[in-house]
Amino acid sequence: MKRAFLVLVAVLFAAVSHAQEGEAFMVVEAHSGKVFSAANSVVKRPIASLTKIATGVITVDWADATGTDLSKVEAVVPPSVQAVGGPNPMSLQPGDRISLRDALYAALLGSDNLAALTVANHVGQEMLRARGKTGDGVAAFVTEMNELGKAINLTKTRFVTPHGLDPAKGGGFSTAADVAKLSIYAMRKPGFTFITRQKDRQVTVQGAAGPRSFNVKNTNEMIGEPGILGVKTGTTNAAGPCLSVASDRDPLVREKPDGEKAVTPRRLIVVVLNNPDRFNRARGLLRQGWDSYDRWVAAGAPIQDREKEILNVPNPR
Repeated sequence: MKRAFLVLVAVLFAAVSHAQEGEAFMVVEAHSGKVFSAANSVVKRPIASLTKIATGVITVDWADATGTDLSKVEAVVPPSVQAVGGPNPMSLQPGDRISLRDALYAALLGSDNLAALTVANHVGQEMLRARGKTGDGVAAFVTEMNELGKAINLTKTRFVTPHGLDPAKGGGFSTAADVAKLSIYAMRKPGFTFITRQKDRQVTVQGAAGPRSFNVKNTNEMIGEPGILGVKTGTTNAAGPCLSVASDRDPLVREKPDGEKAVTPRRLIVVVLNNPDRFNRARGLLRQGWDSYDRWVAAGAPIQDREKEILNVPNPR
């Protein structure tokens, strides 16, 4: 009996491991929350730089709440960037200065880990200062990321860094469904959407030898295609190639019996985790998603099981 139980446990473990190694995806209409297709969408796994979606949201929300102009506030690159791995395309060094706006462009478009850490350190320190506290700005910022996760029902997500290059032990995780929720919330923010839809951006770093300029290109190769607004790419060995993308169509307009017009906005969010051909996979899922959406609307937009069919994303802030 004991042997049979151990075999069953081994089989279940293997099944879970296989699911984590394979692709996960979700296709959802952002305004209605209607899910059109998904696979392995609630399996916890690393999400690499899709983490930076939360970093961007926290920063934009903080700027809105405090009336801060991100282009007019300079952040100092902290010493802790020296412990961050990955590329350093802008050769950021401790003590360099960069506007929060430019650092956010570098983090969200170019997926720059050091820029993301610089943003988190500055905003986190400002949050601590506003509360009359001192401490680790990055840690305070990551706490805010996790508080946001709770507020918008990211029930299977944990953030441990602002950039997604997580430590091997105790790393962050999320799911395709939670990334879809986060993306829906993020794309409600005009300041966030404006950034992620840019193909490239010129940024400036003030260093010891003077200013340095860089052209930061968007790592999302789908930007520029019709209707594409963002959102973010990510890749690590643990997570594989990942992508969240938003696609808009013109709103549906119909006349109501009282003569007024009803306007229905249309936006699909596609999240693809761990697919080496993530961009083409997302294109295919978008085509299928819009076809499914059109059929759904033509049938009267029926909902049979709201809990299973609708992805609920609150708007707490």
